[in-house]
Amino acid sequence: MRGRVAERERVERMLEEARRGSGGALLLRGEAGIGKTTLLDHAVRRAGDARVLRAEGVESEMELAYGGLHQLFLPVLDLVGTLPGPQAAALRAVFGLTDEPVRDRFTVGLAVLTLLSDASRDRPVLCVVDDAQWLDQPSVDALAFAARRLRDERVAVLFGVRDGAAGAVVTGVPELVVEGLDRASAAALLPGLAPYAAERVLDEARGNPLALATLADALTPAQRAGQLGPLPLGAAADGPAGRVRDAFAERIGRLPAATRTLLLVAAADDTGELPRLLAAAAGLGAGLADLEPAEAAGLVRPCAEGSTLRFRHPLVRYAAYHGAPLASRIAAHRALAAALDPVRQGHRRAWHLAAAATGPDEEAAAELERVAEWAGNRQAMASASAAYERAARLSADPLRRARRLIAAARRAADAGQDERSGALADQVPLPVTDPGPAAEFARVRAVVELGCRRPVAAARILLDCADRVGRGDPGVLPGLLTDAVHAAFSAGDAALVAEVAARAPQLPVAAVPARLFGGDVPGGLGALRDLLDAVRAPGTDLMDRLVTGLYCQLVGDHAAAREVAAAAVEHCRVQGVSGWLPTTLHLLARTELALGRHADARAHAEEALRLAGDFGLDHRAAHLRAALAWPAAISGGEDECREQVGAALEYAVPRGVGRAEADALWARGLLELGLGRAESALEPLESAYGRAGHPLPGLPVVPDLVEAAVRAGRAGRAAEPVRVLGEWADALGTSALRAAAHRCRAMTSRDAEAEGEFLAALRLYGAADFDRARTALLYGEWLRRTRRKVDAREQLRSALELFDRLDARPWARRAEAELRAAGDTGDLAARDEGPVSLLSPQEREVVRLAAGGATNREIAARLFLSPRTVGHHLYRAFPKLGVGSRAELAPLFGHASGAV
Repeated sequence: MRGRVAERERVERMLEEARRGSGGALLLRGEAGIGKTTLLDHAVRRAGDARVLRAEGVESEMELAYGGLHQLFLPVLDLVGTLPGPQAAALRAVFGLTDEPVRDRFTVGLAVLTLLSDASRDRPVLCVVDDAQWLDQPSVDALAFAARRLRDERVAVLFGVRDGAAGAVVTGVPELVVEGLDRASAAALLPGLAPYAAERVLDEARGNPLALATLADALTPAQRAGQLGPLPLGAAADGPAGRVRDAFAERIGRLPAATRTLLLVAAADDTGELPRLLAAAAGLGAGLADLEPAEAAGLVRPCAEGSTLRFRHPLVRYAAYHGAPLASRIAAHRALAAALDPVRQGHRRAWHLAAAATGPDEEAAAELERVAEWAGNRQAMASASAAYERAARLSADPLRRARRLIAAARRAADAGQDERSGALADQVPLPVTDPGPAAEFARVRAVVELGCRRPVAAARILLDCADRVGRGDPGVLPGLLTDAVHAAFSAGDAALVAEVAARAPQLPVAAVPARLFGGDVPGGLGALRDLLDAVRAPGTDLMDRLVTGLYCQLVGDHAAAREVAAAAVEHCRVQGVSGWLPTTLHLLARTELALGRHADARAHAEEALRLAGDFGLDHRAAHLRAALAWPAAISGGEDECREQVGAALEYAVPRGVGRAEADALWARGLLELGLGRAESALEPLESAYGRAGHPLPGLPVVPDLVEAAVRAGRAGRAAEPVRVLGEWADALGTSALRAAAHRCRAMTSRDAEAEGEFLAALRLYGAADFDRARTALLYGEWLRRTRRKVDAREQLRSALELFDRLDARPWARRAEAELRAAGDTGDLAARDEGPVSLLSPQEREVVRLAAGGATNREIAARLFLSPRTVGHHLYRAFPKLGVGSRAELAPLFGHASGAV
């Protein structure tokens, strides 16, 4: 451990913090041989009485779904039975103990988190994962999911990852880059070398400890004494790791042929189980006695009990495998496949058969397809995609090849690998004429476009497919058009929504926009009522719920929109479809913003953003950042609002994600308006209003636009939006739009007409509505200007109380200033924002759910936390709230306690 003081201290500090109940994770990154494993071994030695769980990635095991997780948790499998039912069932399924499917990969991640928490009850836990880049991606995803949530656990997780190696990616974990040793520390590792020889080794090794040892060991006695020529010690061009690999290859090349064969079989295997290796090697003329030369050369070492074999370093494995001729590697895989049980070890056998194939092989392809189906049923989408892809490569029949490539692309998209999904889709043999596969192919391509490119292109792909195959198979039309409507809404393109709907206006999902955008408002409202009745039925498709919620928002029926959105969120939670939670929670947050439930909206949008980050859903994250900018604007969080708006626009503008762009611009305008900068508010609000290309989606922006225009002295720019809003409010008849129309007419009418419009608006708004408070503020300002100060104070006091309750600080300051100007002599400075404002966002969400009666374990499952973390949040929140029990929480949260 020479020269590793800082790295040792970082690792030891993390271990100590975990012992004190503040868990965490750390990823050690560096080139091969740089000392990552040595640091991990040091952590194990310093773990004391902690329970150590250890796994090591092996390159040939990368596609075996959940193999790494099973290896890590073997010592604590007995604890699986203590987990909550769904979590225990998920782990049993992914470990192959049952044939049950897993509906949601987050359930696996949550099960890992709970298992680590439970394992640390009696003593701390240290998880060590070496060569994590060679673990299967589903295992890495589940471990990283848990590692990011270890705040209050006695658990430390250490990953070692090799730079530049292809394979699994660990995301969201703090990194420590392990670099080369300083020259003095490196020189101390070279005793017995002549100065010139030592200098040459130091120059070649560049501080890499393994390279230092390997290059020094490879020197002849004469070279060690300093008799070295000017040429490099190794011929590799890729740095110290390459020179070490070449040194190992040279050492292997000097071994007897049977020993090289045994090493090749061990390198091709992924388990190191000696009985299996010997059974496979026997057919190739190698046996146990042939292991001795490799042991003597320090290349492998059997474990103490003699049942498994380990290579000294992954580079030895690499050299043993890639240094062998192709024919020998194929023979090794065939021998291993023959040694495996087709039932109990079918997955490994399938991959060995595939590795041994030299051309199309339908038997191997069919076995790999079964592996892919198993992995997909357990939410191991990356592994499923890899298996489908390899099966496609082995398929001679073009139709089977196309079907398997489409499946590979779909699973890659499900795993968040959008670029890979697109590359796989590009390889599908065209044309795909069968309606079922053609529709699936279109959906895959659309998912990629929607996920990381342009939603307009996604809608066009789906629309083109509907035109090509819809007549031949009308059954595929509803799904294609529903997805196309959703993509068009994301693009914020009303004309495209109308175009999609016009393809089949008789379908329930298309009837609403077809009629609304076609001028038949009563017909559109009737179709929406029918659709609402349909989606309230049990078993309703999730996408139908989503588009119905969008339609309710479109016509201003926010109560119905919230009902549908809450049902969609509950569907995702109950059915374990967490991949759709960011989308459904976004819909719910937008409805809550419209209803003035800003705290609920923020909580749901923050939860959705965390999940979007876990899933890599950058597209949805842009929408959510725009949504989060809204409550930040209302509460006066200028820095937060601008940050969220900036991040949303950075993603949305170049990709044409018009809805997120419009929402972000609206939030920016609202912020400026609340801070009294009407001129600065006007431009983004006008842009947000006009972004959709049709008045209907822009109607909610109109009241803010009109207020900005009037306050900026540009009332003429408000005239047309006011007229359009009034016409649509009359046609649609929803109270929210009618109230908004009255409010806008009040701001732009003559004084003789304004008061009636204000009063009409106030009658239509809800009692605790943000828009009601703003209307009362505007009315109070108008009353003060007309010298009716007593009446003005009544309205302004009402507005101030609502703004305080809603944490709308800039608006409260405006109401307070108006009250003073109206002669109010009350003690305005004594107002209190309430104890809930003292909570962190995570504490607020935990307490909100606890107030609704949820247990710690239920809250943990809902928020993807461990039960211990939930308990710590409540422990910290109770003193801030001045309560001593859960029973005292409900009055503090009012309606929020029952929120989804």
